[in-house]
Amino acid sequence: MNRDLESMRRTSTGDTLDEASAGDDPFQLLTRWIADAAAGEDPEPNAMVLATVDAKGTPTARVVLLKGFDERGLAFYTNLESRKGRAAAEDSRASIVFFWQPLHRQVRVEGHLVRVSDEESDAYFATRPRDSQLGAWASPQSEVLTDRAQLEAALAEVTTRFGTGPIPRPPFWGGLRLVPESFEFWQGRTNRLHDRLAYAGAAGAWTRTRLAP
Repeated sequence: MNRDLESMRRTSTGDTLDEASAGDDPFQLLTRWIADAAAGEDPEPNAMVLATVDAKGTPTARVVLLKGFDERGLAFYTNLESRKGRAAAEDSRASIVFFWQPLHRQVRVEGHLVRVSDEESDAYFATRPRDSQLGAWASPQSEVLTDRAQLEAALAEVTTRFGTGPIPRPPFWGGLRLVPESFEFWQGRTNRLHDRLAYAGAAGAWTRTRLAP
């Protein structure tokens, strides 16, 4: 059965986005927009779609959680032997999309991925709940499992191995940082005449332009 998808679309009635309020620094604007999403109805304001390409040029996308950002870039953590980890090692080009529907806002960030330092990865891993630490050891992320029991057996094994002692960061687990080369901020407006502001360049030297919706 075909569905009229256009009739399902909600009209954008969000705020305006002008150059004066946006400012010259995309990181500062991103900080404000994430804070607005956190203060509103969005249950996961730091959720973002990460798109990567592998050595064959095959694109893949998935939702991950932003765990920190500064002028160096936007960081998240993962099993580095997973599909996204392997893709990052094969071709560092990547992009991120945030979408906050209640605010009618979207941010696109394009750039390349680099490894977060071991020291930063260790520090973040130490803040994770113990069950999440054990899960990082137990899951061979993106690999084929025979069944659920295989994963649960792996979890039981690492739980026994570490007992009640501290759990170190797995050597195959760590952070990736998207170093931005461009940002695009989209603010939904009525009649599809949306606001789009793009930033290109690098930290401290951004050029801002307005794009047609």
